[in-house]
Amino acid sequence: MTVVEKPTRTRAWALACVVFVVGAVAQRLYWIAGGRWGYTACDRTDLVDPTGGCGADQVVHVPFWSGWGAVGVGVALAAVLAGAVRSPGRSATAGSWAAAGLLLVVAFPLHLIFEVPAALAGRPSDWRDLGARLALVAGGVLFAGLANASGPRHRPVAVGYRPVPQWTRRWAYVAVALPVVGWAVPHGLWVLGVPIGISERELDDIQRNLSTPVGVAITLVPPLAGLLVLGLVQRWGQRFPRWVPGLHGRQVPRRLAVIPAAVVALTLVSYGVLSIAVLVGDLIAGRSRWSDVWDGWAVTATLLVFLCWGVSMAVTTAGYALATSAAAARPGLSRSERS
Repeated sequence: MTVVEKPTRTRAWALACVVFVVGAVAQRLYWIAGGRWGYTACDRTDLVDPTGGCGADQVVHVPFWSGWGAVGVGVALAAVLAGAVRSPGRSATAGSWAAAGLLLVVAFPLHLIFEVPAALAGRPSDWRDLGARLALVAGGVLFAGLANASGPRHRPVAVGYRPVPQWTRRWAYVAVALPVVGWAVPHGLWVLGVPIGISERELDDIQRNLSTPVGVAITLVPPLAGLLVLGLVQRWGQRFPRWVPGLHGRQVPRRLAVIPAAVVALTLVSYGVLSIAVLVGDLIAGRSRWSDVWDGWAVTATLLVFLCWGVSMAVTTAGYALATSAAAARPGLSRSERS
């Protein structure tokens, strides 16, 4: 990359980020002024008329983080953009990466993994909320692109497959098995009418509210998405396979694998920790009883599944990052790499 190309790429990514920030802030100001297009009042724990935003048009005062708090975050993002353009360097790049991580975590990709397939399968969904989360994902990707464009240049890494440590493979297999055993199996049994780990009342609610296509989508999408973690320990995670048109044989950009995996891992861990904290708080405050926890032990165990799933993904991602780093590159290929 030439000296001229890098500032040009930085400005292009910065312009795209400006469009995102201006659009997001303008929408929040519109809500504060009384408009409600795109606004949702739904609480995902108790959805009422999700397709209509749960009575969003009747909301008088927008909550702080949906209004002025979001405007303040937009101002902070604008300051990060200004720093990336005017004073490029490690600090500005770190700020851009932090902004990308914040937007991606707030978007809560785990929610999208569950809700989008269910919505496509016909389940009534809050499309305003889903649209806003997809917009946050797009903003996170834009700031990640800005960070990559404005960051320091690294020396080229030798092209080739570099095997990951054996411990990374073990953690990857754990990350693949957990959503199958801890999510797909119990949800599949519930869809089939088997009340394992839940009460008969909860099973009746599932049977009444979930159609067969929605139940299948919710059951199968998470474990199928979890299979992607195998790319962190297989050859196709470092070099595009033959069946990818136009890219086969080329090196997979390291950040293309590391960043999404790290974001998903952080989201899973955050969800698991926060959900367990809420459960413990409800038990201490008396809002929940231990008998309810035991009756619904499969649902409670799901919280631990998410936490362990996130931890195993994080460890696998770290192993991939170490194996593919510039410091780990070696001249030539080993016998295992040639095979």
